[in-house]
Amino acid sequence: MSAVLPDTGEQAPSVRRRWAGLAVLSASLLVVVMDMTILNLALPDMSADLRPSSVELLWMVDAYPLVLAGLLVAAGSLGDRWGRRRMLVAGFSVFALASLLVLVADSPGEVIAVRAFLGAGGAMIMPSTLSLIRTLFSDPRERATALGVWGSVAAVGGALGPIVGGALLERFSWHSAFLFNVPVMVVAVVASLLLLPESRSARPGRLDAITLVSSMLGMVALVHAIKQLGKHGPETDTVLVAVVAVVALAVFVRRCLTVAAPMLELRLFQGRAFSAGVVTALVTSFAMAGLLLLVAQWLQLSEGYRPLRAGVALLPMAAGGVIAGPFAPALAARIGARAVLAGGLVVGSAGLLLLTVLPQPLGYPGVAVALSLVGLGLASLAVGSAVIMAGAPLDQAGSAAVLEESSYEIGAVLGVAILGSIATTAGLGPATLSEALSRVGLAGGLAMLAVAGLVAVLTPRDLDLSAVEH
Repeated sequence: MSAVLPDTGEQAPSVRRRWAGLAVLSASLLVVVMDMTILNLALPDMSADLRPSSVELLWMVDAYPLVLAGLLVAAGSLGDRWGRRRMLVAGFSVFALASLLVLVADSPGEVIAVRAFLGAGGAMIMPSTLSLIRTLFSDPRERATALGVWGSVAAVGGALGPIVGGALLERFSWHSAFLFNVPVMVVAVVASLLLLPESRSARPGRLDAITLVSSMLGMVALVHAIKQLGKHGPETDTVLVAVVAVVALAVFVRRCLTVAAPMLELRLFQGRAFSAGVVTALVTSFAMAGLLLLVAQWLQLSEGYRPLRAGVALLPMAAGGVIAGPFAPALAARIGARAVLAGGLVVGSAGLLLLTVLPQPLGYPGVAVALSLVGLGLASLAVGSAVIMAGAPLDQAGSAAVLEESSYEIGAVLGVAILGSIATTAGLGPATLSEALSRVGLAGGLAMLAVAGLVAVLTPRDLDLSAVEH
């Protein structure tokens, strides 16, 4: 008799269907992650066409991550209850529709609304992909490999965004940076309905207005406060927003820890390996976001690269991630998950610290080596995803996915804000960007090295991903 899925009673997918389903989930995730960086190259053309004010330009960039971060908890919880495939398909549809709306957006306010709509679609997609992988692959060894692939895609998406954006902008208007999403999402909807099983939690969290409002308010305020602190320092308005974030998140955490069936299961952090995986995701996202921001500026302003060439020049990081991610679980099976988690962070830190010892002014060959090492260090991220999802029972897969995705979002925002602020101490002009990049390498490298030590302490020595099952 064919196996059935425990949460829906559907027939378990075949091997071919499982891996085809992973391809769909990975491709859709790639587009969502790329959207976080693809806009950076389109901003000059958009500004020339729409002439936004400085505040409007800020919101064009920030609307997407703010809405995405704010809705992650709600989307993950509703997906557990309503069905994760349904939530995923709905997210694809929202993402495609929002991308199409750019055709009628002819003012900064309308573009901001489109970006916010895209953020809502992204929030529906991202936790659903992880939850469905947890459902598709019941075998722990297969699941670890699948999550390694997923982690690689999540990691390289940010690096591929500038390449795709640059290629589109060489031939088309800035609208193409949005319209690129539409055919991908249409294919994803059809493929999801054909290949992915439905999945929902057997014990979904109770829908709770206080939890929902406090999570949305807290995450949006936190992301906004971090961004503003990085750009303008501790101004009064920013401090007030930060206070709102702290109070709202404190209410949210207390609620999740005291109600019987919380919307988000924060008790997962009681597992040391789970915590190690989340910390790994956060610091890796922190370092990558800050590094990509500065390297892209250095390539264009200091080295004189055109957008497409600058995007291609970032390929060493993506190549390192593609090489390391899928093979990381197999390596973990040989030498242990703890060694790969901590070791990947050490390799990544070596790439960042290399930027501090290369002779000034920096040249591209040395930077390419540094990017490659950072990419290879993404092996820790691939294993981190496996550790996080293995640390959650099947009915709490949605909570695990939301916590991992939130760590990516917060890490990226912190990376741009903190490492960007460190870079400004050296100056961001063409003549000083090389020194700024060295400072970012030092700060990011030391952060990854410190977290590598923490991860080594948190992760059990005998953790075996191929033997973990719930």
